[in-house]
Amino acid sequence: MAGKQQLSERIYKAMAEDEDARVCRDIPEAACNDQPLAFTLQLLSQILTKIGDALTSSRLVLAWMLSSLGAPAVYVSLLVPLRESLSLLPQLFVAQAMRQHPLRKYFWVWGSVGQGGCLALMVVAVLTLQGNALGLAVIGLLALFSLSRGVCSVAAKDVLGKTVSKSRRGRLGGLAASASGAITLAVAGVLLLVPLLASGEQVGGGRWFFAALLAGSAALWLLAAACYAGVPEMPGATEGGGNAFTEALRSIGLLRSDAQFRHFVIARALLVSTAFAIPYLVVMIQQNSRDGGFGFATLLLAEGLAGLLSGHLWGRWSDSASEKVMATAAALSLVLMLMTLAINTVHANWLGFAPLAGLLLFVAAVAHQGARIGRKTYLVDMAGSGNRASYTAVSNTVIGVLLLCGGLLGWVDATWGTATVLGLLSVLAALAVLSARRLPAVN
Repeated sequence: MAGKQQLSERIYKAMAEDEDARVCRDIPEAACNDQPLAFTLQLLSQILTKIGDALTSSRLVLAWMLSSLGAPAVYVSLLVPLRESLSLLPQLFVAQAMRQHPLRKYFWVWGSVGQGGCLALMVVAVLTLQGNALGLAVIGLLALFSLSRGVCSVAAKDVLGKTVSKSRRGRLGGLAASASGAITLAVAGVLLLVPLLASGEQVGGGRWFFAALLAGSAALWLLAAACYAGVPEMPGATEGGGNAFTEALRSIGLLRSDAQFRHFVIARALLVSTAFAIPYLVVMIQQNSRDGGFGFATLLLAEGLAGLLSGHLWGRWSDSASEKVMATAAALSLVLMLMTLAINTVHANWLGFAPLAGLLLFVAAVAHQGARIGRKTYLVDMAGSGNRASYTAVSNTVIGVLLLCGGLLGWVDATWGTATVLGLLSVLAALAVLSARRLPAVN
């Protein structure tokens, strides 16, 4: 135990502490001495799960897997809405149940075990099922995976707020993003170097390749659960942990009674534009690419670089001005979308030029990274120990509903074209800049 404490002290000082005196703001006094261990174990857990996220991305890997293995297209179209919305919508009820327990880290632990278990069962499905049966199995397991993910999301912010000081929370997320970005780069490099294995053109090769990705990711989530179980957490308040439905309705009232929280939720809703922009940007690039070389590996490469190079910078800045990080990320995304639309108008074929396309994808991923780190840090710092879980659950539920409505963008794309979708998202990004700039500082 002493060795673990000493190692965590060294890691914490190297990565988070830039002062002689330890910073212990907005956490229980008893948690101050345990902060290095709490920081290190949560950092490691986040790195492991972020790598797993990259290896099992519903937008990239699972869609690619189902298409390659011959599952009907209807199952591919359900992947992103299910993964994103089901991890957010139930959080309002999860938060109320969590309030009845003074220690919340075990919700994260069992949620992570649940995600790992779902991925392990997907391995069995990939190796034994085909067609509709494979599609149904993957979709069903993804639904359970997303529900488990929602439990982890609520618990993570609550535990982070109790164990890691203000001015150190943003850099934890940023460091995790940078580290996982480096691993994602390595994975993308392997996929680029071994295209036959990745594409599944070899007999049985694709099926075993996907099974290996899923099995490796399952192991990452189980290892993350083991790490998170060791986080030193002080017991928290349990008031407000009554009937889940009644308390959930009461929590929704925060949007009416808490002006600052309502403003944050509006800003976060507008920031969704930074996430929606990426797949439509990819569509425009692919439409104008001659060799079709902008597939999964290229996007994974851009996202990995974005995480590696920008994650730590966004994280450190979020510790001092997370509202400015959100505004800057939205502005960067806005400029990117306007540039893309301008190029598409002047000479659309330029979007198929490899260096330009790669740069656009990289900038889009950097902007999205900043938006995610900034809004997560702002929420944790804005809330107190008594309402952090409720804030997280209410905001995530609202965003979950919006993500479901985001499916209408597909109809806009089919009716008026991808450029129109980017135009609408540009308007939302501009509003996000204005809204985030007006948020009061909380750091």
